[in-house]
Amino acid sequence: MKFILLTCIVLMGMFFNVRAQEEITVKGVVLDEQNLPLIGVSIAVSNMPGLGTTTVTDGKYSIKMRPFQTLIFSYIGYQKKEVLVKDQRTINVTMKENDDSKLNEVVITATGAEKRIAVTGAITTVDVERLKSNPSTSMADALAGVVPGIQAMQSSGRPGSVSEFWIRSISTFGANNSALVLIDGFERDMNEINVEDVASFSVLKDASATAIYGSRGANGVILITTKRGKEGKVEINAKIEGFYNTATKLPDFADGYTYASLANEAKTTRNLQPLYSASEMEILRLGLDPDLFPNVDWMDVLLRDGAKSQRSILNLSGGGKTARYFVSGGYQNQQGMYKVDEAIGDYNTNTNFKKYTYRLNVDMDITKSTLLKVGVSGSLRQQNDPGVGTNAIWTTLMGYNPIMMPMQYSNGKIPSWTGKDDNLNPWVQGTMTGYNESWTNNIQTTLNLEQKLDFITNGLKFIGRYGYDTNNDNYVKRFKRPELWNAARYRNADGTLVFTRVAEEQKMTQTSGSDGDRRDFFEWDLLYNKDLGNHHFGAITKYTQSSKVFTQNIGTDLKNGIARRNQGIAGRVNYNWNNRYYIDFNFGYTGSENFHKDYRFGFFPAISGAWNIGEESFLKKLGWVNMFKVRYSYGKAGNDNMGDIRFPYLYTVEQMTGGGYNFGGYDSNNPWNGIRYSSIASPNVTWEIATKQDLGLDYSFFGDKINGAFDLFSELREGIYMRREYLPGFAGLESDPSANVGIVKVRGFDGNIAVTQKLFNVDLTFRANVTYSKNEIIERDEENTIYEYRLQEGHRINQARGLVSLGLFKDYDDIRNSPQQTFGTVMPGDIKYKDVNGDGKVDGNDVVAIGATTRPNLTYGFGLSARWKGLDINMHFQGVGKSSYFISGSSVFMFSGGDGWGNVLTSLANSNRWILGTNEDPNAEYPRLTYGNNSNNYQRSSFWLRDGSYLRLKTLDVGYQIPKSLVNRVRISNARIFFVGTNLYTFSKFKLWDPELGNPDGKVYPLSRTFSLGLSVGL
Repeated sequence: MKFILLTCIVLMGMFFNVRAQEEITVKGVVLDEQNLPLIGVSIAVSNMPGLGTTTVTDGKYSIKMRPFQTLIFSYIGYQKKEVLVKDQRTINVTMKENDDSKLNEVVITATGAEKRIAVTGAITTVDVERLKSNPSTSMADALAGVVPGIQAMQSSGRPGSVSEFWIRSISTFGANNSALVLIDGFERDMNEINVEDVASFSVLKDASATAIYGSRGANGVILITTKRGKEGKVEINAKIEGFYNTATKLPDFADGYTYASLANEAKTTRNLQPLYSASEMEILRLGLDPDLFPNVDWMDVLLRDGAKSQRSILNLSGGGKTARYFVSGGYQNQQGMYKVDEAIGDYNTNTNFKKYTYRLNVDMDITKSTLLKVGVSGSLRQQNDPGVGTNAIWTTLMGYNPIMMPMQYSNGKIPSWTGKDDNLNPWVQGTMTGYNESWTNNIQTTLNLEQKLDFITNGLKFIGRYGYDTNNDNYVKRFKRPELWNAARYRNADGTLVFTRVAEEQKMTQTSGSDGDRRDFFEWDLLYNKDLGNHHFGAITKYTQSSKVFTQNIGTDLKNGIARRNQGIAGRVNYNWNNRYYIDFNFGYTGSENFHKDYRFGFFPAISGAWNIGEESFLKKLGWVNMFKVRYSYGKAGNDNMGDIRFPYLYTVEQMTGGGYNFGGYDSNNPWNGIRYSSIASPNVTWEIATKQDLGLDYSFFGDKINGAFDLFSELREGIYMRREYLPGFAGLESDPSANVGIVKVRGFDGNIAVTQKLFNVDLTFRANVTYSKNEIIERDEENTIYEYRLQEGHRINQARGLVSLGLFKDYDDIRNSPQQTFGTVMPGDIKYKDVNGDGKVDGNDVVAIGATTRPNLTYGFGLSARWKGLDINMHFQGVGKSSYFISGSSVFMFSGGDGWGNVLTSLANSNRWILGTNEDPNAEYPRLTYGNNSNNYQRSSFWLRDGSYLRLKTLDVGYQIPKSLVNRVRISNARIFFVGTNLYTFSKFKLWDPELGNPDGKVYPLSRTFSLGLSVGL
């Protein structure tokens, strides 16, 4: 009997085991909460990577699997759902939309992910999708006017160039005002990352958010985390874009006849003989002598109307319960706007930029409580330029006037002004000087180990991180030059040209060089979180150390080969009661080996608190207040970046040559070489200290239809490092010592608002943001003066300074009755300046602060988004204000060289200028012309100061989501076709070139207006 019973049990077990191994087909429908079918829902079998399907038309699906496995349903914008399959063969699922409430929004902070409601510091979370429309190779170009708290400007449009940016303000005139950028926890270059790889982007602005970084957090911190794989079937996403770039605004120059007419005016108005005779003017007008009197539009000769670029991105992600992965690769190619000689087939002389990126992130659950994260990423950036470089080309484009010389003489000789690289014929520069290539490549590795320590106590967790990066830069310059000639402005008796050879032919030569560095990082965190009813506690202890050593081109100085090391310990303790009252304490105790051992480490504490008034009963009963949180923070952060200066606490000596000391009497000469201090030790030098305060408000009303934040901030930056250049000579010092003597005060505000509303079937969103700051130099080492207005103290960093223009001299009586101007002889129509100090003369003592700063202090943006069915439109405007800069150079100061160098801008040629006997207007836009230098008119003054503010249509993004009923037929889960235009139109008082460049003479590669068409697909 026992044998029979045992046999039955074994047979039943075998039956159920076989049945469990049999594949079954499960079918069903996936609906949303309105019982409408969802098309493209991902359905995967748990812990079976690669096994899955998607819903098709009418939300139906069918999948083969084994019993007692779990189906995972996931869809963008909806909550994931898991269903255990037993005997069911039909499983219908209703999916709920994600709760996107601001109360549940997650923010990445220095200590990990937190709900926004619990954040007490000034932290801005950036919507990464809004950065993806930017056609540039760097995310930095998309930050201005999009992210509150970010001030930025792009000073060059050369392919591969990137914007410089600051968090809230420029708070120091020291060596470093840049934010600390951390990618996956380690300091890395934002320009090396592909925007499609970014999972989160946070900007940490106040001391409570950055104190934990100690001596590196004073300028603010940007935290970027990259995407990780998720459990489920393999997801493949691809994006292809094609761009067409044109210049936003190119300088526009007058033609040859206008140039010559103005040159004659510049001569005759100063009682000199005209430069061109009447017959020469007629020859020029009729184009009878293209060798000596050409009319060349050099911009048209060298520049294309536009350039094409491409960008392609592919990523894959997926995995099971024990291992998940994210793999991506990207390629971007930006073409330059120079024309090339089609006859050259061996190499490219255009200014092009290529960028390749790759990334592999793998997460592995070693045990139920142990998670290992491995990351490998890198990029290769390749830059190509003409042999003379881009800067030289724009110097000549602004310097070659239309009648200077032809593109090529009729006898085949190649013309040039001189043989200098930045004086060559622009066409020669762009096509006949060889080419330069440079490469920048890096490899970044990251290893994270996360261990839950619940076996010790619930809520305890350990995280260890290690990073190892290598960076290498290499360049090869291949330069050549043809034989170059310059023709005199007359001919021989037989009519032939009279040539002077200005440069011999130079066969192609080659030079090369390289730079490189190696970095390693090590960190560990010990985190603890505990909830006791309405009481919520948290704590973290963090240890960090990093090292950077240059590996190439370090020369013979031993200091260059010593690693730059940082070390520190930091922590945080936080408490909140019932998600209503919050208090946080943060600190960083960090140091740098660059300082003396007595000043190597510093303590940077911060405290912050918040009151979520929206949780109080008197507001909750209103019904429309979702969040209304007031927060305040006070604390300190540091800045230990002193540029390239190493070990300032040590003195250096040098061997003197040429007879450094004289032994003997005054009337004898007995020189003797010796040694001297070339650099005096400054043992007390240490980091800058920023004391920051922030009063902020986070709000969300009417079911998150209106939400945003607003902050008032202030900062006192003390101990700014600088050289003491104005110590008296009787101190007997042979070099200038260094010290922490600078102080800057900053105040300002930033904020953002978003309003969402559904109008009929259209989802509308309006958003706006603003950042304003004003800094003031409180203390700085500078030369003493009785005129306090000449000091930089009391003024802003990058303050524009010059003479105050009172217009133009009306006549000679006006000159005689005005204070003496000491910059040279003046005539009616020349610029008249204000005698600020009242000493009866105008000189350098009358230079004062005028206008605003040369870097913007106000940045803002606003835009509107609309979505209707599959169509979406996003329009964004960006602008800056509180910015001024001077214009100058050979094109602004027409004929200032007196030798024919320099072009004439059309707007200046057509301006209301002062003209003898014709327009003697003392309020004219342009003074009396001069052929040659005019030291009076060309002084920096309010006459040449221009308003750098502008407003531009930064982005217009139009997309269409192809219906899933169509794309699912070809096994595609989603597809979107889109058009993006950037820098489409600019409103500005300044018309000579793009105002964002902030450039005085326009001798720079212009910014681009971009039109792109692209397709993104998901499989």
